[in-house]
Amino acid sequence: MNQEHKLWTKDFIMVSVSNFLLFISFYILMVTLAVYSIDKFHASQSKAGLASSIFVLGAVIVRPIAGKMIERVGKKRLLLLGLSLFLIIMLLYFPVNSLPLLFLIRFLHGFAFGIATTATGTIAADIIPMSRRGEGMGYFATSMNLAMAVGPFIGLFISQNFDHFVIFLVTTVFAVVAIVTSLFLAIPKTSIEAKTFQTKSGFHLGDYFEKSTIPIAILVAVFGFVYSSILSFLSSYAEEINLVNAASFFFVMYAAFLLVSRPFTGKWFDIKGENMIIYPSIFLFGAGLIILSQAQHAITLLIAGAVIGIGFGTFQSSAQTVAVNLAPKTRTGLATSTFFVFYDFGIGVGPFILGFILPLIGFRSLYFCMAVIVFIGILLYYLVHGKKAVDFQKDKKQTKDIQVG
Repeated sequence: MNQEHKLWTKDFIMVSVSNFLLFISFYILMVTLAVYSIDKFHASQSKAGLASSIFVLGAVIVRPIAGKMIERVGKKRLLLLGLSLFLIIMLLYFPVNSLPLLFLIRFLHGFAFGIATTATGTIAADIIPMSRRGEGMGYFATSMNLAMAVGPFIGLFISQNFDHFVIFLVTTVFAVVAIVTSLFLAIPKTSIEAKTFQTKSGFHLGDYFEKSTIPIAILVAVFGFVYSSILSFLSSYAEEINLVNAASFFFVMYAAFLLVSRPFTGKWFDIKGENMIIYPSIFLFGAGLIILSQAQHAITLLIAGAVIGIGFGTFQSSAQTVAVNLAPKTRTGLATSTFFVFYDFGIGVGPFILGFILPLIGFRSLYFCMAVIVFIGILLYYLVHGKKAVDFQKDKKQTKDIQVG
């Protein structure tokens, strides 16, 4: 295969590994910090939840700044800066002796995570050949999806069998390996005219957000809001319907079926265009939520995990690819940060809002309502991007026909 079209290069594998280690640390800490806060500091449920979620707030705040800085500072330098901060702050968990200090550490840790993951997403988009971007971004996103399945499993296993010290030790080791891996990255440089930075003065919103990314990012925020209902309330729902054991394998099914589908969906994205992938993935996401809302047996819950994995997992990576493709080459960093600011916002605000709604309607109605929102999202996607994607594919086909003729 031509080297210019090769996907599985050393650098692509390394940046994917670093991204995986960041996200697996994120999920390990997310599922254990609430229990840790209650056990060590006798925190209330609300404060324990804040100890987990304030991390996301830190990431949301710093992403626009990281997106603005990445081309000026350099992608590899920003990645190593983010990873180094991530490791240093990770070490601060060991001596923490008060709940307010834990809140501060979690917030700053979110800062470091936001910087590092903005860099990994941007680097991956630059390394992947344009002709295989849909396939490549799909595989890169799998590093997050696998972490989503493996991280909570490892976190809960350590929490149930070992001291909390071991949780911080394991995540520290992951941070060290991520830094070592990133040191050997060779990243293509993007040429940017110096006047780009010299002619602008004062505050400009466009310096922190990529305008072309915002429409698709709004849909991502809506679906992130919906998906937060699964991340936050699946365990409680499983207890209510007596399927706790099956629920522990929900995300395993999610990751397994997403991984199996990835070789096909990524290639179809590049060959047939985004609409051929995104419309079915949204439909599957909604269908999976309906199945989840009606689950009464373990097999039904696991089927829901598989369907949601293919649906939401494929949509997420496809939407990220769309966001990067729409942005100018020199603003892929901003496009990546803008995408994740909206996604993180949806994930972060979801549990807070849904927490008020849940007591009024119950779990089954909640997931059914989430499915309705997703199906409405099909129309929203058409309005924000799907219609334009059809026109683009027509122009692309006409250009190809002219060249052949």
